Amino acid sequence: MKLKGKKIAILVEDFYNELELWYPYYRLLEEGAEVKLVGPTAKIYESKHGLPAEADLSAADVKAGDFQGIIVPGGYAPDKLRRYPAILSIVRGVFEKGGLVSSICHGGWVLISAGIIKGKRATCTSAIKDDLINAGATYLDQEVVVDGNLVTSRSPQDLPSFLPAIITALQNK
Repeated sequence: MKLKGKKIAILVEDFYNELELWYPYYRLLEEGAEVKLVGPTAKIYESKHGLPAEADLSAADVKAGDFQGIIVPGGYAPDKLRRYPAILSIVRGVFEKGGLVSSICHGGWVLISAGIIKGKRATCTSAIKDDLINAGATYLDQEVVVDGNLVTSRSPQDLPSFLPAIITALQNK
């Protein structure tokens, strides 16, 4: 139970990637963390393949101080998530207070829109590599990249490296 007492938010919106949301969700529960799905509103969202995920909380009902970490799964959900000021405020707030911010695949779009990626080393799916670079990040084509309180990964195949990095980072929060 390495993460007992830690509270983690995982962002959710329609068209999320199933593996990139549920693998971290259950892995963090195994380590004793309290994990909450946070969406633009508290409702049921569907994955790219129709798998439902019910947001426990609306972004308007939480603040950055509620969490030691936040995870942004990929799929096409990040393209929707980055349009909500409340979502971006939570991500930026967790980052600024030194909490863990992590993203995988297209999740980097949310980090870009939250304004926290400039000057950081990071990775993402190759489809948004140029977006990451244009936002001022140094792109690295690696399974997982850790830069301070930022942990990023490329794809579901990288989850076995992504989660240990997240767990290690959260132990120190």
